[in-house]
Amino acid sequence: DLATALNNRGQIKYFRVEFAAAMEDYTAAIQCQPGFEVPYYNRGLVLYRLGCFDEAMKDFRKVLELNPQFEDAALSLKQAILDKEEKQKRGY
Repeated sequence: DLATALNNRGQIKYFRVEFAAAMEDYTAAIQCQPGFEVPYYNRGLVLYRLGCFDEAMKDFRKVLELNPQFEDAALSLKQAILDKEEKQKRGY
């Protein structure tokens, strides 16, 4: 389906380190199928890598709302929280 295709295209762009383009595809996949948790997770990973911890945590929480068994999202959320706290401690 279209949402899966957009998500997969986003993955290719992510692996090419084309983060902005990947996020566009993940967002398009979400708009196409809002109940599909995978593009939220993938977009969260990009946001996390860019240091946008609040936005990443929002996406990871959405994944867990849609699929509470998504263990990688739970781990990524915990890591984003820890990294945000560390960033704040260092005064960034």
